[in-house]
Amino acid sequence: MASFFDIRARQAAAVTASASSSKQTPTEASRLQPWVEKYRPKSLDDVTAQDNTITVLRRTLQSANLPHMLFYGPPGTGKTSTVLALAKQLYGPELFKSRVLELNASDERGISIVREKVKDFARMQLSNPPSGPAGVEYRKKYPCPPYKIIVLDEADSMTQDAQSALRRTMETYSKITRFCLICNYVTRIIDPLASRCSKFRFKSLDEGNAGRRLEDIAKLENVKLEPGVVDTLLRCSDGDLRKAITFLQSAARLIGAVQPLTTAAADKKRKRTKIDDDEDDDAMDVDVPTTSTTSGKTVTVPSIEEIAGVIPTATIDNLVYAMQPSSRGTPYSRVSKAVEDLVAEGWSATQIVTQLYEEVVVAEEATSDWMKVRIVGCFSEVDKRLVDGSDEHLTILDLCLQVAGILGGQ
Repeated sequence: MASFFDIRARQAAAVTASASSSKQTPTEASRLQPWVEKYRPKSLDDVTAQDNTITVLRRTLQSANLPHMLFYGPPGTGKTSTVLALAKQLYGPELFKSRVLELNASDERGISIVREKVKDFARMQLSNPPSGPAGVEYRKKYPCPPYKIIVLDEADSMTQDAQSALRRTMETYSKITRFCLICNYVTRIIDPLASRCSKFRFKSLDEGNAGRRLEDIAKLENVKLEPGVVDTLLRCSDGDLRKAITFLQSAARLIGAVQPLTTAAADKKRKRTKIDDDEDDDAMDVDVPTTSTTSGKTVTVPSIEEIAGVIPTATIDNLVYAMQPSSRGTPYSRVSKAVEDLVAEGWSATQIVTQLYEEVVVAEEATSDWMKVRIVGCFSEVDKRLVDGSDEHLTILDLCLQVAGILGGQ
């Protein structure tokens, strides 16, 4: 009979062995990454649909003389990815961490952070590139200019005082530190800061470039796409490539085309390791992740719409049909029934307003221009009410009744 200490020693050895055997390989770690990070551009050549900006930055990369920069544009258009790719091409893996400081909106960015963290990094001495023969080769591959880069992401969320305090820091340490401000709304950046920077506008991605990027990712991940899926992704994401890639990954998980982990044990989902002869007391369970394989399933348009929270076309068409002039009953009875069904199904009021606007104002050809002008006024008023926190059911009902009245000639 094994002693208590022998049993414990065997248990500890088994735990150590299982831990070492369960370490993730690089392939497994890459599979666990979100696709947004996995396929983030590694160089300026990987950035798509921003031709003018990339052309200017390539010339800047050749001269290694970088000005203060201001990137602005809609979310998901590649602003942060571009500046990080530029920094990696300037400094390489050895100097990137010591030469680049990135502050995001999740960090506190009041005046104290600007005076302490940003200012301390700005005046810090430059780290030296690798020395010796390896350093010579390193400098041939990466320019390593004599300055650092501070990236302030979501700079439009900084307070006015913090932006004002940043002006002096940018001037004082401009020889050894360059700033890159990234924002969605350039009007929220104070004029003294904006005038010190070279402005680069990032436009929404066109359907051609974004569609090709999504198809390439699906091909690399062995995910089959039904015809029309790419167009649906672009329509649901409104030009935000980050959102489109996230929807694609979620749809692939939903249909089971991609499993979360991989191991060499394809046929075994669990393995039991015996610690001692006593089966009841000294048995340990060791979980083995399942193999990642392509199951042959296809990502469909309805699955994308379901993940994106898009209301089915038939449901919106039913609401629009209820608002049309008709001799069958009063408009209120038809519209209230359709709105009540929408609210009961749990659809967001904001999503209803968005899709209803596209259907009534944009896609409807029979409606006259004068009617559309009045309908747009109703939509703007309702959108303001929803932002202020009004009741969704009553607000949508009021909107639909107003539109029905305008369509009926009132």
